[in-house]
Amino acid sequence: MDEPLNTINYFIAGFVVIFGSIAGYIISLVVRWKNLRQDVEVLQDSEK
Repeated sequence: MDEPLNTINYFIAGFVVIFGSIAGYIISLVVRWKNLRQDVEVLQDSEK
């Protein structure tokens, strides 16, 4: 009797790739948001 293929390693690897991509995107958004806030502060200071 044949057993089903063991694909748990591919399943875990897929989740690592997906959640790693999501984490990278969120980190990218946070860094961009901080840079944007700094740019806004510089522009507001230059107006005074």
